[in-house]
Amino acid sequence: GRDATRAFASGDFSPAGLVDTVSGLSPAELLSIHSWLSFYRDNYEPVGKLVGRFYDENGAPTEALREVEAAIEEALKLQAESEQKQQQFPPCNSEWSSAKGTRFWCSRESGGVPRAWAGVPRRLHRPGSQGAPCVCVRSSGPPWGQPGSSQHRDRGDLDDPRLQQYEGCHPLAEQCVLPT
Repeated sequence: GRDATRAFASGDFSPAGLVDTVSGLSPAELLSIHSWLSFYRDNYEPVGKLVGRFYDENGAPTEALREVEAAIEEALKLQAESEQKQQQFPPCNSEWSSAKGTRFWCSRESGGVPRAWAGVPRRLHRPGSQGAPCVCVRSSGPPWGQPGSSQHRDRGDLDDPRLQQYEGCHPLAEQCVLPT
C-alpha cells in the first residue's frame, strides 16, 4: 500500500506526486481530500490503516493527521463563508459582443445562486483584490444579516460601501449595457 492522499488532491499520480505529505495544499485541494475521504467512508468498509505519517503501528492517529484534519476544518469554514457571501452578492450574468458591448443583468438564478429576488448589478470592491466583479444586489428590504430589523431604509444592500453603481445605468435597472 501507498498513501495517495496528495495525488487525489493534485491529480499527480506519478512517483513525485505519490508522497505522504499534504503540506502546502490549497484550501480547495484540502476540500478535495475531504470529498475523497467522505466517498470512501460512505462506500467502503475499512480493512486497515496504512502505517506512516498519519497512523502509527497501532492504527492510532498521529499529530500529522490531526493537523490535516484541522486544516480541512478551516477549509470547510472558508467554503461556508464564501457560500454565504455568494448568497448576499451572487455573480451577475454577463455577455459581450463587439457590436453592443458588455451587458450585465440579474435574475433570480444569476450566478447559479437560486433566490427569491433578482437584484441590480453593481461592482463589488474587495480590499486587497484587483478588479471589481459584477454582483447582484438586493434593492429592497433590510440589509443582509438584519432580517427582523425595522430600522432600515428599505434599500436592501444598496448602501454597502463596497458597492459601486455602473456609470450610465439607472440605479434600479436589473440590467446594464456598457458600450465597447
